[in-house]
This record gives sequence, structure tokens and C-alpha cells, in this order.
Amino acid sequence: MQSNKDPRGVDRWMAQAIDHVRGYLRKWPTRHSRRVHDQMISGASYAVGSGAVSVIILWIQSRH
Repeated sequence: MQSNKDPRGVDRWMAQAIDHVRGYLRKWPTRHSRRVHDQMISGASYAVGSGAVSVIILWIQSRH
């Protein structure tokens, strides 16, 4: 059984979709690189700070 869709149209649509995604991904770092880097740094510092607080709390609890 054959499909009613024209395979060339599907191929063209897929190629356009891929080109659109490629263009978006190509431009994304220039728009977001600083934000992503800042988010990674703040997330890492938050995790380290949270871990340090947890260690201090455990140390205080173990002494009492």
C-alpha cells in the first residue's frame, strides 16, 4: 500500500526543519554562552556551599 504523501515533499520539509534547528543551534551559544557559564558557576558554588553547610551541621551534631 502506497502513502498519499509525496516523499519529495516530506524530504524537503525534513531538510528545512533540520536547517532551522542547525541555524538555531549555531546562534544559541552567542546569545546564551555567558548566561550558561554564569549559571554553571553559580550552580557549582551553590552545591559547594550547600555541601559545606551540611558538613558543618554533621560535625556539630556529632560533637553533642
